[in-house]
Amino acid sequence: MKAVVVHGAGDLRVDERPDPVPAPDEVVVAMEWGGICGSDLAYWRDGRSGTAALKHPMVLGHEVAGHIVELGDAVTDLQVGQSVTFQPAQLLGDGLMPARLAGRTNLYPRVRYFGSAAFTPHTDGGFSQLRAVRAEQVRPLPAGVSTRQGAIAEPLAVAMHAVGRAGDVAGRNVVVNGCGPIGSLVIAALKFAGAAHVIAADVAPYALQVAKAMGADQLVDLGRVSLPEGEDLVFEASGAASALGAVLQAAAKGGTVVQVGNLPGTAVRAVLGDLVTREITWIGSYRFAAEIDDAVAALGAGLVVDPLITHEFEIEDAEQAMAVAASDESSKVLLKLSQTTAGNQPASVAN
Repeated sequence: MKAVVVHGAGDLRVDERPDPVPAPDEVVVAMEWGGICGSDLAYWRDGRSGTAALKHPMVLGHEVAGHIVELGDAVTDLQVGQSVTFQPAQLLGDGLMPARLAGRTNLYPRVRYFGSAAFTPHTDGGFSQLRAVRAEQVRPLPAGVSTRQGAIAEPLAVAMHAVGRAGDVAGRNVVVNGCGPIGSLVIAALKFAGAAHVIAADVAPYALQVAKAMGADQLVDLGRVSLPEGEDLVFEASGAASALGAVLQAAAKGGTVVQVGNLPGTAVRAVLGDLVTREITWIGSYRFAAEIDDAVAALGAGLVVDPLITHEFEIEDAEQAMAVAASDESSKVLLKLSQTTAGNQPASVAN
């Protein structure tokens, strides 16, 4: 089978690897679509993502969907032919959490994740034509949801987790700073949860147009004007430390900022005085827990993610796809990993 493998910084290859054989508690999935994420780009460009550094070649990809082609002997609740996506996280050890963190498995200290070099050996991702997956990590897609849409379930779960961190957003006015794929999905998740008015802000006109298509009610071009001020709830989705001062200023006194953009793990300069003088609540948001199930259900209920998908490439063109995903003229870039099942054919594929 073909797989998209990062061998080191700047060294991405489409390798031939043996077809997987399922363990008793696994299924083999023919992967159809894979979405390129910021961590995939980081491994490709730098050979590391955050503190996780490559020590040997690794298959990339954790935003994936496909259909089951083989069942392990002990798997009884899934079927060959089912269209599926995944919970990419596997807890290591006993899985027990302190009572104060009950249910917050995204904060469990030892987690293997598709396409992550956090452990050695690394955990291969899903950018391959076939992958063996533990049955408990499989999530069947609802009727009417294509695997192309299902590949967006993982980042949608990240967005839904962030929205959930803010509490009830129904009827509220919200600012979202940063309209990359996660920011645009936060907008969609906010509207799905009943937010009344969502203001989308970014420096990139292309990103703002995607945000509008994903449900933003108002656009702010930060290349021309500043963030609006005095809003009760702000989501920071750019991950740019230099934006923090303006984001905190945008929040009303006593307001809330949800930090979903991944901030650098090194020292940065940022203006944070308003955090104290305006008594702002600054909430972190990391990955997701049970929200992968909420995301799958939301897709089945009609939450639209198609405008987010701006480019599609064949697996052989993975490096070109990565370059496009790293540009300012794309949002979510998908890889077509293998032949799609009936009803999931793409309208077009760029190459």
